[in-house]
Amino acid sequence: MDSSSADRPGRARLGDGLRQARRAVLRRRRPLAALLVAVAVAAGLHAATAPPPATVEVPVAAHDLAAGTVLDGQDLVRVAFAPKSVPDDLAEDPVGRTLAGPLRRGEPLTAVRLVGPALTDGRPDLVATPVRLPDPGMVGLLSVGDRIDLVAADPQAGDAEVVARDVPVLALPADDGAAAASGLPGRLVVVGADPSEVGALTAAAVRTVVTFTWTQG
Repeated sequence: MDSSSADRPGRARLGDGLRQARRAVLRRRRPLAALLVAVAVAAGLHAATAPPPATVEVPVAAHDLAAGTVLDGQDLVRVAFAPKSVPDDLAEDPVGRTLAGPLRRGEPLTAVRLVGPALTDGRPDLVATPVRLPDPGMVGLLSVGDRIDLVAADPQAGDAEVVARDVPVLALPADDGAAAASGLPGRLVVVGADPSEVGALTAAAVRTVVTFTWTQG
């Protein structure tokens, strides 16, 4: 008997094994496909019914805003932020408040960006103090962040004295015309004054003409 005849039974058994394996795969293919479809449907349902991620609405600038702007409802929009990305100390009820500095479109509005006590956050040694300077054109020369000396001049006595030294300019509120209509001259400047200087500065603003010089060095 030749070798090819001897191998026939082995090849037959191998063929039978392959056919049986193929039939087994075919039998299981439909149930497996059905299982995969069920898993996909369940995953889709879960994704569709899962609650949306938590967000917090934050007031942001609707467009670029200049320093001194009195905010109205058209200046701000509310945008959803992830809770961990929400800035600290968001401004509350900002409509009608005055911006201490410029605000870019989309920038969140925090209390420190508004004229008020928060302007001196981080500087407990200073008090945010409004001072009315008589010449609006003079105020137009200032920028937020400038450091100035405030000088009280008495035209009748013909003398002058420095009532606050090296104070930072914190805000330059816009002139909305209301002060002029009420007879008040000049324009407001908000400075960060030492508490010991506030009394003399307030008295000087009422009794004398207050002007400024830029602090040297």
